[in-house]
Amino acid sequence: MKNIVGIFVLLLLWSCGNKENTTEENTTEATENVLKLSDEQLKAFSLTTVELQERNVTKTLKLNGTVDVPPQNLVSVSSALGGYVKSTKLLPGMHFRKGEVIAVMEDNQFIQLQQDYLTTRAQLQNAEAEYHRQKQLNQSKASSDKVYLQAKANYETLLISQKALEEKLRMIHINPSNVSVNNIKRTASVYAPFDGFVSQVFVNVGKYVSPSDVLFELVDPKDLHLNLKVFEKDWDKISIGQSLTAYTNSHPEKKYGGEIILISKNISQDRAVEVHAHFTESNAQLIPGLYMNAEVPIPESKALALPEESILAFEGKHYVFEVLDKNSFRMTTVEIGNTGDGWIEIVNGNQLTGKKIAQKGAYTLLMALKNTAED
Repeated sequence: MKNIVGIFVLLLLWSCGNKENTTEENTTEATENVLKLSDEQLKAFSLTTVELQERNVTKTLKLNGTVDVPPQNLVSVSSALGGYVKSTKLLPGMHFRKGEVIAVMEDNQFIQLQQDYLTTRAQLQNAEAEYHRQKQLNQSKASSDKVYLQAKANYETLLISQKALEEKLRMIHINPSNVSVNNIKRTASVYAPFDGFVSQVFVNVGKYVSPSDVLFELVDPKDLHLNLKVFEKDWDKISIGQSLTAYTNSHPEKKYGGEIILISKNISQDRAVEVHAHFTESNAQLIPGLYMNAEVPIPESKALALPEESILAFEGKHYVFEVLDKNSFRMTTVEIGNTGDGWIEIVNGNQLTGKKIAQKGAYTLLMALKNTAED
């Protein structure tokens, strides 16, 4: 409160001391962004100055990109034998658990498959008994080799058929040991292969699908990663293993940790390199295609910097007051960079090297200059 009152008093003194100035003179001063103070005003402003210094600052590389999923974690689910979709409750974005029924298929071929299996199993029992009988007869020379070999071939053929039919039943998630004369099903369930969420749904109830048709596209979120673009000029500032912090435009306060795992060796037409980062923790709010910003801290380095107090933010830009002489100050635009220990990097600092910059009282100079421009 005391600072506000002090600035108000100083501006009042300034305004009174400039009443005799013409409008034309004030306009010239404001246009050139130069402020001139009398000795009395300078004393009242209690100004201190500072020069650019080389300071250690922690730089932050700001990137952007999208959440992506590797091919092995984007799974297309089909029905092994096709059929009609009897039921499904999946919707895009819905989460599911491993082993959960995500669709029920219905088709005559499921019945036929179980029938073939039961028939083959029954035939195999007879063929096995006949094979062992002919084997004993052949050993005692009571049966010819031809009859024995025929029984053996018949038994092995049926054994192969049964094994193949068992695998076909397992493909549609029907346990062969549960199939019996009194337990033949006309439906087959499709189960979720992992915990995840639905990316896309391509079917509806009643639709017929073939084995090559995709029912759902499912995402395994355990391996979601961030696909970032790094421009050529910053390519040498990143390395595998670097940590980063990511956030969305809608919720910048929510931070997601990550680590760089891969840096592309190709430069695109827009002179950018693809960088892939893993999230340190899986999160249900992260979905493929989501736009995100990322900040990668760069190891400390020397940079030309000024104290935070010297730098003024005004109308979307940053300024400092350069000391021209004892009583004159020029407001100069600066481009700021990273910060460290109360100092801010001046990216275009070379133009101010060796010059005195207002520190304490810089904000008062800004108010006085703008007050002059408005008179």
